[in-house]
Amino acid sequence: MSDLDQVTLNAGDKSVVLPVIKPTLGNDCVDISKLTKETGLFTYDSGFTATASCKSAITYIDGDKGVLLYRGYPIEQLSEKSSYVEVAYLLINGERPSAEQLKAFTDELAAEADVDPSINTLIGSFAKDAHPMAILTAAIAQLSGIYHASLDLSDAEQRRHAAVRLIAKVPTLSALIYRHGKGLPANKPDTSLDYVSRFLKQTFESADGQYELNQDVVKALDLLFILHADHEQNASTSTVRLVGSTGANPYASVAAGVTALWGPAHGGANEAVLKMLEEIGSADNVESAVLKAKDKTSGFRLMGFGHRVYKNFDPRAKVIGEMTGKVLKQLGVQDPLLDVASSWSRPRCRTTTSSPASCTRTSISTAASSTRRCRSRPKCSPSCSPWAAPPAGSRIGWNSRSIRK
Repeated sequence: MSDLDQVTLNAGDKSVVLPVIKPTLGNDCVDISKLTKETGLFTYDSGFTATASCKSAITYIDGDKGVLLYRGYPIEQLSEKSSYVEVAYLLINGERPSAEQLKAFTDELAAEADVDPSINTLIGSFAKDAHPMAILTAAIAQLSGIYHASLDLSDAEQRRHAAVRLIAKVPTLSALIYRHGKGLPANKPDTSLDYVSRFLKQTFESADGQYELNQDVVKALDLLFILHADHEQNASTSTVRLVGSTGANPYASVAAGVTALWGPAHGGANEAVLKMLEEIGSADNVESAVLKAKDKTSGFRLMGFGHRVYKNFDPRAKVIGEMTGKVLKQLGVQDPLLDVASSWSRPRCRTTTSSPASCTRTSISTAASSTRRCRSRPKCSPSCSPWAAPPAGSRIGWNSRSIRK
């Protein structure tokens, strides 16, 4: 933060005094709302790299320091001491739930987990090899047809209920989409189970309803959900906010966000990482892959290294990496693609690029490889699920807070 309360912009023979907005965390923001009226000028920032489009107290990122906060809480603390359902409640409501509030929220999610039979018909109309994100987009859009007539967007409680429905139903939709692709019959969520166990059982149970839950996998997937619950003003968040600003149905707005998330420069990067790891094949081929990446004529790119936001390190990658090692050891699992992903080192990366930021292994690389052990479809990335929270915003939010248990 600076000591400036205002800045003066001189534009030829005109000048304008612009106020400076002071955030709780992050960079000060110059309020340019009267710039055009006073000077006739617009600003140009095509990548929104220096522009805050809203005030928000949901998520804060400091890319230089590798900091990610949800409602002021460090992601490392939430990953260690909270469940995904607790984090979802925190993101929506701004405070961590009491035991009674958590139970009520958990029960509400279970009550909303099932979907209308028309959803099964819709999913069944797609080819079995259709991309899961295409089906998910259509299925969420279908929710806008089911929940429309009685929806009053001016009612805060109805908006909250729409968010809860999405958190509850998107795992169900994802499970049904997976089963459709595998030729398995549609099934219903087991609402006697916790949130993550319910998703795993519905996704992977056999046609006769058999599935043995592994608590190590449940815990690992819960952690991945926490780490991907929100990530500030990214492309899909911006898309949902833009569509929602027209007064559109919130389910239709989120469906639009899913299409943005699909892209390889966003959530689809997980899929791109898996394709890259499969192309490399084994840890023995990493050195040749580095040389190939250095050759600008090869068309080969390293995916999952470097990040538009994190210039030092991605705090989520460290958490996922520790979890992956622990879970694989407990399960006694070896995966050649995980060996490839783990074999990258900073010295090796430096031979590939002169940018230190590009040597940072991100959560995309780590999560894409580790999620394979949960048997997810290669096309369905671990961050392909917009079931976390209302849209995040700019860097104007909470002070840092700590969990004390």
